Amino acid sequence: MTIVHILTDDITTLQVDAIVNAANNALLGGGGVDGAIHRAAGPELLAECRTLKGCATGDAKITAGHNLPAKHVIHTVGPVWHDGNANEAVMLRSCYQRSMQLAHENGIRSIAFPAISCGVYGYPIEQAAEIAINSVQAQAEKYPDITDVYFVCFSDTVYSAYQEAFNASK
Repeated sequence: MTIVHILTDDITTLQVDAIVNAANNALLGGGGVDGAIHRAAGPELLAECRTLKGCATGDAKITAGHNLPAKHVIHTVGPVWHDGNANEAVMLRSCYQRSMQLAHENGIRSIAFPAISCGVYGYPIEQAAEIAINSVQAQAEKYPDITDVYFVCFSDTVYSAYQEAFNASK
């Protein structure tokens, strides 16, 4: 059984098997959580990401964690919010599905997700939280070897949205 944890913390400091990076298509670092992960992991992460040749929106790729406490980083590219009519929900759901699939394929038992697409990509937090919780819970049934999933929130507002989505999913 997978245990879901919702917390406000610095994802780069968590002692988990993998953290998920809300990356851009180039996978070469950026702002927000992406920049924080690259800074904490060190230049070896950037060097490894260069070998991946980017990532499509909705997909995910895995690297080592380098200088992070996490053994792995799963890089996923969330959609930029336009108006909700450009397949944003499908692409965001795919980010969580592919990340959980890669976790399963790589023997990862604990994984931490940021609020994918909720920063500069502008995804409405309540909608994103509902997609995140529902997608991960569905994938957890498929991959029961993933025992702990952490949703790491960057503010009290995001934390509340995730807690509300989690409570509604029960």
